[in-house]
Amino acid sequence: MSKEITSREADYSQWYNDIVLKADLAEHSAVRGCMVIKPNGYAIWEKMQAILDKMFKDTGHQNAYFPLFIPKSFFSKEASHVEGFATECAVVTHYRLKNDGNGNIVVDETAKLEEELIVRPTSETIIWNTYKGWIQSYRDLPILINQWANVVRWEMRTRLFLRTAEFLWQEGHTAHATAEEAIEETERMLHIYADFAENWLAVPVIRGRKSPNERFAGALDTYCIEALMQDGKALQAGTSHFLGQNFAKAFDVKFTGKDGKLDHVWATSWGVSTRLMGALIMAHSDDSGLIIPPKLAPIQVVIVPIYKGDEDLARISSYVNELTMRLKGLGVSVKYDDRDTQRPGFKFADYELKGVPIRIAIGGRDLENKTVEVARRDTKLKQTIPQEGLDIYIVKLLEDIQQSMFNKALAYRDEHITEANSYEEFQELLDTKAGFISAHWDGTPETEQKIKEETKATIRCIPLDNKLEDGVCIYSGKPSIQRVLFARAY
Repeated sequence: MSKEITSREADYSQWYNDIVLKADLAEHSAVRGCMVIKPNGYAIWEKMQAILDKMFKDTGHQNAYFPLFIPKSFFSKEASHVEGFATECAVVTHYRLKNDGNGNIVVDETAKLEEELIVRPTSETIIWNTYKGWIQSYRDLPILINQWANVVRWEMRTRLFLRTAEFLWQEGHTAHATAEEAIEETERMLHIYADFAENWLAVPVIRGRKSPNERFAGALDTYCIEALMQDGKALQAGTSHFLGQNFAKAFDVKFTGKDGKLDHVWATSWGVSTRLMGALIMAHSDDSGLIIPPKLAPIQVVIVPIYKGDEDLARISSYVNELTMRLKGLGVSVKYDDRDTQRPGFKFADYELKGVPIRIAIGGRDLENKTVEVARRDTKLKQTIPQEGLDIYIVKLLEDIQQSMFNKALAYRDEHITEANSYEEFQELLDTKAGFISAHWDGTPETEQKIKEETKATIRCIPLDNKLEDGVCIYSGKPSIQRVLFARAY
């Protein structure tokens, strides 16, 4: 089956598409730019959801749901926000269809909405209009709300999971009495995202702040986690925004403080999306297919019997059923594939393609020898392992695979952070090594934009752990006090 996948070296973009389609993660839909997430892909997303949802609730957040449709007038209340999303909005103008008398279904021109509705690209406006009715005094604060939802951003160039017209995500929206509390919340959520990316997704990330050009529309500050994919391009894996009082002022959301004075509320928003599926694929997979970190794998272990006849299968199944119970008791998800419609070789290739972390093969001779064959997906290493203590061995092996996947991605990331001290060196690195380029920037949007136009590289972030360092901007030659990370990105 791996022969059906284009190699990364030959065509990285096609390799990615091949894995998404052939591992049954998603497919294109009848609606241009939208996707169908298939059961294999949705099962991984469900695990991501469950883990993140617990992390949010453990930090005091609650889930709610807000409307898909937003009155157009709401977007006019926060100028920079509407400007940032204007070109991506889908607009509902009518509310009824009719038969034109010739067997065609057409829009009923008499059913025009009094006010057009925007299909949710993000929910700040509808949520802050709602919060106005929820907040009167400091006793009502903080409000810590998260929403799991779909959003629509009318993208012209789409790629499954990475950039689609409709996608799934979560968006947190919180309200606070002080700027300090809101900033603390913004940073807290950034670190939660980083924790998830590194400890579950097994993807190392750089925590940082966005440049003014790259900030979320309507934010005073945007924090982000940036990951590096195997082709040397960066992927923004999550963002957390300090919105200041912009939306509170736009929707007149005020509260009475402990001192009796009236003030506008301070806000944050933060989110991750099904882009994380793209990160998982591009950070870990190989030319044989998908590789899933064990903590996110819907099936962590698959067991394939190799047998001759029903009696042989019955003996193997008796052992496997007992092993499966022990593994499940240790929290391991197991599938026993005893289908007689496919040969073992087909099953091996199929589970390799779909990224199951561990495959166990067992035949009649293995029963006699009290052994099994264990193959790990990340390295393709096969070993003959004693049956005694196999359950404990599998648990430890899953932990080792998770850590090994992170270590491999970390080593690649660290090898692809390179300093550039001139614009010529910067351009050469982009074309020869790729990855993150650490370089001085003069802090102006104009310089940032010119570099983007000339090289297609953007400032991915200003790392939070940056060291101050006197230097000169690689483009303008003006003074600079620190390096920032540039890269070409998805």
